[in-house]
Amino acid sequence: TLTKTSLSVLSYCFGYISPSQVLEVCHLSLHRHRQKVGKEGQVLHRSKRGWVWNQFFVIEEYTGPDPVLVGRLHSDVDSGDGNIKYILSGEGAGTIFVIDDKTGNIHATKTLDREEQAQYTLTAQAVARDTNKPLEPPSEFIVKVQDINDNPPEFPHGPYYARVPEMSNVGTSVLQVTATDADDPTYGNSARLVYSILEGQPYFSVEPQTGIIRTALPNMDREARQEYDVVIQAKDMGGHMGGLSGTTEVKITLTDVNDNPPKFPQSVYSMSVSEDKVAGEEVGRLKAKDPDLGDNGLVNYRLIDGDGINMFELTTDSETREAVIKLKKMVDFETKRSYTLKVEGSNPHIDPQFLAWGPYKDEATIKISVEDADEPPVFIAPSYTFEVEENAPPGTQVGRVHAKDTDVANNPVRYMIPRYTDVEQFFSINAEDGMITTTKPLDRETQPWHNISVSATEIGGHHQDTKVRVNIKVKDVNDNPPEFATNNEVLMCETVAPGKVRLSVIETVTAVDKDEMAYRQHFTFNLAPEVAHNHNFSLKDNREKTASIYVLRKGFSRLTQDVYYLPIEINDNGIPAMSSTNTLTIRVCSCDSKETILSCNVEPYVLPAGLSTGALIAILACIVILLAIVVLFVALRRQKKEPLIVFEEEDIRENIITYDDEGGGEEDTEAFDIATLQNPDGANGFLPRKDIKPELQYPIRPGIGRPAANSVDVDDFIKTRIAEADSDPTAPPYDSIQIYGYEGRGSLAGSLSSLESVTTESDLDYDYLQSWGPRFKKLADLYGTKDCSINDADDGEDS
Repeated sequence: TLTKTSLSVLSYCFGYISPSQVLEVCHLSLHRHRQKVGKEGQVLHRSKRGWVWNQFFVIEEYTGPDPVLVGRLHSDVDSGDGNIKYILSGEGAGTIFVIDDKTGNIHATKTLDREEQAQYTLTAQAVARDTNKPLEPPSEFIVKVQDINDNPPEFPHGPYYARVPEMSNVGTSVLQVTATDADDPTYGNSARLVYSILEGQPYFSVEPQTGIIRTALPNMDREARQEYDVVIQAKDMGGHMGGLSGTTEVKITLTDVNDNPPKFPQSVYSMSVSEDKVAGEEVGRLKAKDPDLGDNGLVNYRLIDGDGINMFELTTDSETREAVIKLKKMVDFETKRSYTLKVEGSNPHIDPQFLAWGPYKDEATIKISVEDADEPPVFIAPSYTFEVEENAPPGTQVGRVHAKDTDVANNPVRYMIPRYTDVEQFFSINAEDGMITTTKPLDRETQPWHNISVSATEIGGHHQDTKVRVNIKVKDVNDNPPEFATNNEVLMCETVAPGKVRLSVIETVTAVDKDEMAYRQHFTFNLAPEVAHNHNFSLKDNREKTASIYVLRKGFSRLTQDVYYLPIEINDNGIPAMSSTNTLTIRVCSCDSKETILSCNVEPYVLPAGLSTGALIAILACIVILLAIVVLFVALRRQKKEPLIVFEEEDIRENIITYDDEGGGEEDTEAFDIATLQNPDGANGFLPRKDIKPELQYPIRPGIGRPAANSVDVDDFIKTRIAEADSDPTAPPYDSIQIYGYEGRGSLAGSLSSLESVTTESDLDYDYLQSWGPRFKKLADLYGTKDCSINDADDGEDS
């Protein structure tokens, strides 16, 4: 039994819905109908209305001329008299979906795309047409867009790039491609894809369901072909007729493996080298070819055999990967004219998978011929060492060097010593036989070794030369006397006394000798004959290149004699024996109780030995120089220009003159004459002004007297000058501030110098200085001695 609702259901059939969807609507309608009928067939009446409607469907991409009828809405309260008005709201209401407000029919006015929006939610409501009063509460329903197969498959990640090792087995996975379909995968087969290969056969294949690309041929060689272009197709509808399809490109590159051994292009190589080439120079190159790339194509080279394996070496050029043959030792054409080498080239990286395809190495033979060259002479020895005694006379033979020409021509050789190796020309050489001789005596102490070079040049040919090092040692001769190691003077305390172990030895002197000391050779020390019997000092020879100086008495005083000179003879006992006399300076000093030196007087006391001739000459030279300086000074003083104003007596005091002229300009330097003001004694007589020349000479005003020269007072003198300036009509109309440094004469203050204080009598007692310790001993002695001498003089006068 169908009610009005079944009419709505039938209207869906005209909307091109599927049978399953129609069945779904029917089940829903029957369920609503059972709600009205009771269990016993009685009709149930509800106080509220019941909507007669269902879920609606509309097919996408409909292109018909008329709007598509989606469905019809009907309410139980609608009696068909036109008093009910249907209202539609929600997604697309009024634009995509419209409703007939009288019948409730819903139409789609635009083409729908399920891939843009799969469903729309709308709200329906029945209201009174005249009052717009809602008769039913609003209710929501859904309009679903039904899919059709209108989208082809796409490869979102295409095109693809893949790599697979060469020589891969059949079925090796290369890459998986994936396509997508925008259609509804739950509706039919429109979104079920099937993959196939359009280009790339027979090298590759693709799995229809998964899209995995695999190798289809064995032993694909990269060296034969490296890149392949494959086209993959994806088709929907399970690949059946009428399905849509899409394609993508896959570029597959074969990667390299070590499947090729190295190979030398030649089995025998010929090279040549000149005999004048030095070790390390390149002889030739060769290279084994390997078509593999990277580490798979690396080739290591080594010498494995040949009679030249000790004369040549092999290295590999890091950039070109070539084997480089270099000289290890110099070759000689006259000794051996050809060599043979065997070279092996091998791959360091071998793939175990292709080990059976080996061996991955190759061999080649190298024949090297030696070419003749004009070589320089060769010395028999790489260097020479000779000895010669010092002070040997010129012409003494030192030694002989010898060189020869190794070429077949065997040209004669001439010798010479390059001057830059023997600047002072100590040696000469015979150009014919290479004998080296001395040209002047040699001093071992100045230069113990002479390192020179000898050049040998062949006569004829290319005049090539070679040099050799010659080391000449100068043998020592005992020609230098021993001497003190240091020339420092000895400081000795006044309180030193003999017999005390700590004080008796005042110094230990050490001797040195510029000559070489023979085995068990030693120095002997003795006092010079002129002081051998002195009563002050003695000497003890320690037999170890040292000697100790002892004091023989006590009571040394620096006031009596503060310096002693002790001549000491030193003998080296060599052959021939050499000796010298060295003077030791001993200075007497003042010390405290702990033997700490306080002060030393520098006044020398000469021993009976007297002054040497050199000292006297030095003193006379100093006197002559001083006299020359005095004469020059006097001559310069006489040439000085006389001053413009001559004073009666010269005032050598410093004059401080400060003034501030406001007129006259900077060039006005004679605005006043300061000669008179500098010394009041120059006030005698009238000195006119020099800055201007007065037209009239005014007499001195009466009543203004001048004080006498011998009774000048500074205050009166200045007042007089002020009065004259005020009354002088020729004075310039500006002020002059003058400050003078004259102190005046006749001061009652006496001299503040202490130079004359020694001669004055004083009642002060300086005996307390004796208790101040040794540091004030000299001051106490000076004052105490003076007092004593004064007292002695007074006593003499009294007597």
